[in-house]
Amino acid sequence: MEVKDLNEALDGIKAQVATSTAENKTALEGQIKALETKLSEAVEQGVKTATEALQAEIKAVQDHADKIDVKMQAKAKDQEVKKVGKLDQLKGLIKDNSEVITSVSKGNAVQVKVVADMTTANLTGDEPRDYNFDIVAFPSQKVNVADLVGSVNIGNGTYTYTVEGVGEGAVGAQTEGSTKNQRDYDFTTVDVTTDFIAGFARYSRKMRNNLSYITSAIPGLLRRDYFKAENAAFNTVLAAQATASTEIITGSTKTKMLMNEIAKLEDADYDTNGIALRPSDWMDMLKTAKQDLESAVTYEGGILRVAGVQVLKATWLAANKYFVGDWSRINKVNTEGLSLEFSDSEGTNFVKNMITARIESQTALAVEQPLAIVYGDFTAV
Repeated sequence: MEVKDLNEALDGIKAQVATSTAENKTALEGQIKALETKLSEAVEQGVKTATEALQAEIKAVQDHADKIDVKMQAKAKDQEVKKVGKLDQLKGLIKDNSEVITSVSKGNAVQVKVVADMTTANLTGDEPRDYNFDIVAFPSQKVNVADLVGSVNIGNGTYTYTVEGVGEGAVGAQTEGSTKNQRDYDFTTVDVTTDFIAGFARYSRKMRNNLSYITSAIPGLLRRDYFKAENAAFNTVLAAQATASTEIITGSTKTKMLMNEIAKLEDADYDTNGIALRPSDWMDMLKTAKQDLESAVTYEGGILRVAGVQVLKATWLAANKYFVGDWSRINKVNTEGLSLEFSDSEGTNFVKNMITARIESQTALAVEQPLAIVYGDFTAV
């Protein structure tokens, strides 16, 4: 019987006991005791059954929860680094804002925000930087004609020098009682007229004020370009007035050609003190030097010498061209030496807020002894 049915039967018997005789009352009380025993057993069995069912349900729920926990743990491992990072950020925020957080109360809220890692993408505008105030300029030529020759300053626009000619007669031994030999000399005056080699650059005053390196850079740039122009002009003069070489490359080498030039000059009593040629020819000689007379070609401390004469790199010379000579017989003549001037009142500079930088020199090249310098060609055949 169900617990409900037992309770209903027990209630009915108890009602009968109240109206029954003493004999019947004893019998009914026995029935009541038996029913109460059954009721107790039924309740105990119901509790056991219910408990077992509940435990089964709890186990099923626990098993499901365990499966979910395994998945959650796997996912948590993937996010562990991020969680630790955010936890560190949170700890840092709490530490940095501890004073403010302790003031939290009703009506006094505090907001603490955890943010992601910052990169330069978080910056609006330019990053701080350091500046190199030296302009990365193009190079100057390695050697200038003016570095090789002498220098003469004059007070006007023409330089005149005198050149000895061949003349007649000769000094010789005197025969006793005879007339001594007579020697007469011929002389020729040569005029060299100086002229300006010049250039200028114009820039605004605002450029000068905003770019502080302009004022110091312009002189160097103009000086470099001036000497390029001067070297080109002087090279033309040298090529036209120097003695043309008679050396040929057939059956020879560049080194041997230069050695022959030195020999001819020194046979004529000129002191050869410099050779100028293109850097590519300079390198070519260095590569082939051992094929020639090794004792005559030396390379020490970056200096190449042929028979003791220094070979200079001259980018103002064309490839395969060269000069060999006594450079002391050539002079740079200056009426006005090299000068650099700035003006903010030249032309319309004053009204336009411009500045003019001018570089110039009134100069010329005097090849005073053409026989002392030889102009040759490594490709001559």
